[in-house]
Amino acid sequence: MTVRRARDQWNVEASRVLKARLVREGVSYSDLAHLLRAKGVEETRASIANKLSRGTFSFAFYLQCVAALDPVELLELPVQSSSRNIK
Repeated sequence: MTVRRARDQWNVEASRVLKARLVREGVSYSDLAHLLRAKGVEETRASIANKLSRGTFSFAFYLQCVAALDPVELLELPVQSSSRNIK
C-alpha cells in the first residue's frame, strides 16, 4: 500500500467518525455551523459538508466540533504539560 493510499484511507475514516457522531447526536451540518459559530469558529454548512465529503480537515477542526457538540468531553481529554517536549 502506498503512503498516499494509506493517508486517503485515514482521511475517509476520520470523516466517517465525525459523520457518525453527528448522526448519533442528531446534529445537521447547519446545526454544527451554528454551534461552532457560538464558539467563535466561522464555518458554514457548505464548508463543513466539503470538509467531511473530502475527509481533509485538521485535527483542530475535529476538536472544535467535539467541543461544540460536548464541551465536557473535550475537557476530559488528557492535557500534556507545555514544559514537556512531545516527539
